[in-house]
Amino acid sequence: MNAIASREAFPTNRKLLVDVLRTQYKDVSNSDKVKANIEKLLDANCFTVTTAHQNNLFTGPLYFIYKIVHAIKLADELNTSIKDKTFVPVFYIGTEDADLQELDHIYLANEKLEWNTRQTGAVGRMVIDKELLKLIDRVEGELGVLPFGKELTGKLRSFYKTGSTIQQATFEFVNDLFAEYGLVVLLPDNALLKAGMKQVFEDDLLHQTASSIVEKTAANLEKASYKVQANPREINLFYLEGDKRERIEKRNDHFILIDSQRSFTQEQLLNELVEYPERFSPNVILRGLFQETILPNIAFIGGGGELAYWMQLKDLFDHYKVPFPVLILRNSFLIAEKKWNMMVRKLGFTLEDLFKNEQELMNELVRRESKHPVQLNGAMLELQQLYDSFKQQASTIDPTLEIHVEALKKGVLHRLQELEKKMLRAERRKFSDQQRQLHTISGQLFPNKGLQERRENLGYYYSKWGREFIHAIYNASLGMEQEFVVLVEV
Repeated sequence: MNAIASREAFPTNRKLLVDVLRTQYKDVSNSDKVKANIEKLLDANCFTVTTAHQNNLFTGPLYFIYKIVHAIKLADELNTSIKDKTFVPVFYIGTEDADLQELDHIYLANEKLEWNTRQTGAVGRMVIDKELLKLIDRVEGELGVLPFGKELTGKLRSFYKTGSTIQQATFEFVNDLFAEYGLVVLLPDNALLKAGMKQVFEDDLLHQTASSIVEKTAANLEKASYKVQANPREINLFYLEGDKRERIEKRNDHFILIDSQRSFTQEQLLNELVEYPERFSPNVILRGLFQETILPNIAFIGGGGELAYWMQLKDLFDHYKVPFPVLILRNSFLIAEKKWNMMVRKLGFTLEDLFKNEQELMNELVRRESKHPVQLNGAMLELQQLYDSFKQQASTIDPTLEIHVEALKKGVLHRLQELEKKMLRAERRKFSDQQRQLHTISGQLFPNKGLQERRENLGYYYSKWGREFIHAIYNASLGMEQEFVVLVEV
């Protein structure tokens, strides 16, 4: 309720926000629920629950989807529990990110499908070309045989059209996936929205206020043994024009664009800010402040690293008197298809066991299934007791002999432990079939030895289950609670 009270006292330009959203949705097919939610934002008793992400190709890794569903679920729960207020889920697309290598690919069946383009600058402004359309052909080749594969690739062809931008395609694709839930998708790369940040951007250019504040916060976090996630620059703005997104740096009495070495006087640059606010792009330090200024937001959902850098921004928000949102760690899921679950159970494990490393699991399996004892636990205990008696006997003769006996004990025990490991390895070779099965299962559920949600793309799961996949994620998604959820196909 404190977050709501802070928001109520902050002068959000709701009319501007709604006008921008109406324009963005003007030519896009959307649900009555989305239209209603956009209009609700005009009401002073309406607030947003927001998550944000870059415009990854075809939505990128699965957690892109999980973050959005979490925002929807939390907004729905708040609408149920707080009757005199209204809550709208919002997805804020980070269209100005220029890290193409992070955004230009997806993984399908452990294969990396990568967009080969020479375009530069903000990825959201990049134009869809023939190379990207070739990727859709490859996706269709991989997924077209699945029940909803043609439906998925039909959507991709509909939204990722030659000449359209990545940000527009992402906007339309996400809207198509989540319009039935009332999700409002916002493209912040907008001159009208950025004009509202003129004073903050000018302050950053002239006085480097954000840099000094966040550096102090970072220093305090480091003293408290917290890892600093984002380091500010003196100027935390880029100049965004055409296919270029260039960092601005002040040198003497001029402002330089680092890549092109183009320069502005102070008067020229401030005039640019007034005339072309869309040309100024906030980096990670100012992006959150921009988001929370334009949205009537009370809660932000993000990953662990994301929330960590948000914590560095608290003093910055206080300085500009912008309400700081409640930070909520996003939900995480593991999707286990029926065949993998059956194989896991046949090996005598549960899906939860798969979070252990393969070697540890194989050792457990061998100890459980082997016809021969592979541990010397009883013998080891007897040996320790024997050496303890030696040590006691020796100490009665000369106390300094205790050290010698203890060294003998450690040496013998170490050799026996090594023998035990060799016995276990030898016995493990008899379970090579189970080891191959376990390796296959682990590779599918934890690709590249990491979390499935950080690598796998929505495409396969949508192609197999259609919209029911998203419904299942929504039904299993939590609101304020944080748990790792395992979803098993039945």
